[in-house]
Amino acid sequence: MTIHQVSPLFVGRAGELDLLLGVLGETRGGAAATVLVGGEAGVGKTRLMGEFTDRAGDALVLVGGCLELGTEGLPFAPFTAVLRSLVRTLGRDRVAELVPGGTTRGLARLLPEFGEPDRDGAEARARLFEQLLGLLERLAEDRPVILVVEDAHWADRSTRDLLSFLVRYQRGTGRLMIVVTYRSDELHHAHPLRPLLAELSRVAWVTRVELSRLSRREVAAQAAGILAREPSPADIERVYSRSEGNPLFVEALLSEDGSGGLLPESLRDLLLASVERLPDETQELLRMASAGGQRIEHDLLAAVTGFDEAALAARLRPAVAGNVLAVDGEGYAFRHALIREALHDDLLPGEHTRLHTRFAEALERDLSVLPAPRGAIELAHHWHAARDTTWALTSAWHAAAAARRSTAYDEQLRMLSRVLELWDHVPDAAERTGRGHADVLRQTAVVAHLAGEYDRAAALASAALGEIDRAADPVAAARVLRLRGLIRYDLSRPGHIDDLYEAAALVPAEPPSRLRGQVLESLARMLHRPDRRAERIATAEQAIEIGRRAGDDTVQAQALISLTWTRCLRFAEIDEHRGGYAEARRLAVRADAYNALMRVAISESDSLEGAGRHEEAAQVARDGIALAERYGLARTSGTFLSINLAEPLMSLGRWDEALEVIEHALELVPPPPHQTGLRGFATDIALARGRLDQAAELLAAIGRIVARGSFREQTVLPHGRREAELLLARGRVDEAREAGLRLLRSHDLRAEPRYSWGLLASLAELGGPVLAEVRALAERLPADGDLQQAQRLTVTAMTVTEDDPEARLKAWDAAVAAWEALRNPYARARVCEGAAHAALACGAREHAAARLATADELAQRLGARPLLARVDALARRAGIALADQSAPGGPPLGLTARELEVLRHVARGRSNREIAAELFIAVKTVSVHVSNILAKLGVASRGEAAAKAHALRLFGE
Repeated sequence: MTIHQVSPLFVGRAGELDLLLGVLGETRGGAAATVLVGGEAGVGKTRLMGEFTDRAGDALVLVGGCLELGTEGLPFAPFTAVLRSLVRTLGRDRVAELVPGGTTRGLARLLPEFGEPDRDGAEARARLFEQLLGLLERLAEDRPVILVVEDAHWADRSTRDLLSFLVRYQRGTGRLMIVVTYRSDELHHAHPLRPLLAELSRVAWVTRVELSRLSRREVAAQAAGILAREPSPADIERVYSRSEGNPLFVEALLSEDGSGGLLPESLRDLLLASVERLPDETQELLRMASAGGQRIEHDLLAAVTGFDEAALAARLRPAVAGNVLAVDGEGYAFRHALIREALHDDLLPGEHTRLHTRFAEALERDLSVLPAPRGAIELAHHWHAARDTTWALTSAWHAAAAARRSTAYDEQLRMLSRVLELWDHVPDAAERTGRGHADVLRQTAVVAHLAGEYDRAAALASAALGEIDRAADPVAAARVLRLRGLIRYDLSRPGHIDDLYEAAALVPAEPPSRLRGQVLESLARMLHRPDRRAERIATAEQAIEIGRRAGDDTVQAQALISLTWTRCLRFAEIDEHRGGYAEARRLAVRADAYNALMRVAISESDSLEGAGRHEEAAQVARDGIALAERYGLARTSGTFLSINLAEPLMSLGRWDEALEVIEHALELVPPPPHQTGLRGFATDIALARGRLDQAAELLAAIGRIVARGSFREQTVLPHGRREAELLLARGRVDEAREAGLRLLRSHDLRAEPRYSWGLLASLAELGGPVLAEVRALAERLPADGDLQQAQRLTVTAMTVTEDDPEARLKAWDAAVAAWEALRNPYARARVCEGAAHAALACGAREHAAARLATADELAQRLGARPLLARVDALARRAGIALADQSAPGGPPLGLTARELEVLRHVARGRSNREIAAELFIAVKTVSVHVSNILAKLGVASRGEAAAKAHALRLFGE
């Protein structure tokens, strides 16, 4: 396997790169600007600068870096490097010609090629500063100049003074852009760069940017680039937790052995450099603290070390001042997890065991020093690290129970996995846990399923089933078969229905039992095909009756959800049956059954969207996501509900909002089947906006997942449709038609009319032999509810022969009316385009002009460039003038609808985190919106933005 030393992908810095390129654009127009770029070591400042300068076009890029030489850097080092580069490129004489004043004696202080330097003194120093500024000004007359000063945290006093001078006086130089990078983690409270940065940040043309660490999803993308394959969820979790999103650390961890296992020596040296500058007694304390984890409470550290308050404070203070430890509430946190890991790895075997035993004993004496479930989990960690297998197993079992009570499923899974790992090493494990091995396997599988580790859950369930004698213990076997069936269903793997049928056969029908009700309600979920509708309804009704007789509200709720969803598939009758969801929700609340509450939200929002009731669907999904986060199910049920939220938002034309929901959900690295739905809708938007490369990347990622499972039509049909649409958009018409015909001929479209109608409407655009098959299939396919009726009318309009222009226009106008009623702007815009074609064929120019104007306005609003181009081309050919969309009457102050929504929350005094929670988007996304809002409003702070919003009465409040 090939492993790249550096990720070939540029990940997670699109916003910062756009900012730099935007500033460069302003510089090209004659403005001068400075950008200060900070971030910890390894966070990607150099990579960002490389990407930026590569895209700088004709700009002259001058780069110089500060050097670390003891406590003070080399005087003027970055400017000497810049000057040397200019001499090498232009020649000494040409550079001398560009220096104002006809003398280069000032520059001679930087390079001996320019002769003897001036005498020392304030005047000589001022001449050097003026000459360098003048040189940059002359260079900027021909083309924009980008001066990059790297690693300013190592800058000496002279370099800092010259840099300050250039920034303050650059405004008169014209097209000069200065970029300064520095390590923010090196800036301890007395660092000399800190006051300079604060001072420069107050200059009007200076922008300050802080590079954050990568998100989990961005780390996954970076790892995929390095490994040249999709990393497993376990790999992602291991590398992300250790690197904490630092790109350099990710590269180092993966480049060592491809799995993120070992800590490379080069990385260890970098991490420990700041530690080795500290006093010996502080280093010793840090080694002791490293056994306590990434964050350690003050009282716990005092108990383990045995130091009194004065001695402990004396040892801690240099670590905090040196930015190795940070004060965190009532304790301390290592600046980076890998610093702690490097220190911990340096412990001798005896020290390792002794320290972890002391931590465990201290926690045993007073577990309340840490909040639940953290105390129980850390106690289990320390007994395990101390290599006491008996207490490690026992404490892990209790920690798993504490994690369950806090709905911390990832931690519960980790603790149960440790119990299984230690099982054979503890002879009385069954007595200590009160469970047999097969039951612990089953319980671990349940938790893995809740945590979104579906493949692992399936393997654990199969292992548990292998230890159970079906004849001797049919009930235990049925319980595990039901579990495996549910997991296989979520994985879109074959065999899920077989597992449920076998489980049903093993559980006695009488007396009615909770398990039999569970098996039957699970089976009812999976009988999707239309030819099994009657069986599904009968099975669900049987489960409801069992739940009623057994007094089990959860079984009743789950079965009622399946029954209601089935009945609501006849979308025209949704109001007649929707009350079943309300009753299921009531039962689930009474039973505190969070899984049933999640399913109510998923199924009801799905039913409403299928009926074309987009706003209601979106609200139900939003409420469900909030519940999922409360129950610790954000990564599983929450991301599934994000699919159900993104779909109606797309239907309503709120594409940017839908993309934010998708991004936020993907940040959680959800199970692969959920990723297909999220990325699928992102693909639809990319295709509609003409971003074909992005669409191709998304489709490739979906294809890799789909190839590993046996997915239903609701996944396979949209995926096939998107592949055909991409081929058509790239002009590969014959290939698109072949793909379309394969899709039509390999699936029974009558099984899923909801997804089949959208497929037919898309494939009809391919024309040729595909159009004939679409026409034939449309005649046999039922259309239920307003949404499917609108799709049917669209297909009808597309398949009417050109021989009857009046009938074609009538068909297109019927489709326009249907989509207008559903408030779906993109579908409406597309059928308006079709109606305009039909109207022109009938000679109805005014009719065509009205349809084109509507399509143009909607496509502009959505950013649907391919459709907009087609509409404009048709209007030009027909000699129809379209209205100027840039005329007044647009959004206030140039704010987008989403930015107005964010501004509303800012005006109410809410933080970025509160806004993110309210809108179900990432905090980072809110931060970008707020930055855009401040720029558009021309204000410097959130308070000023709120004041301006109130003054302008933007929200009427």
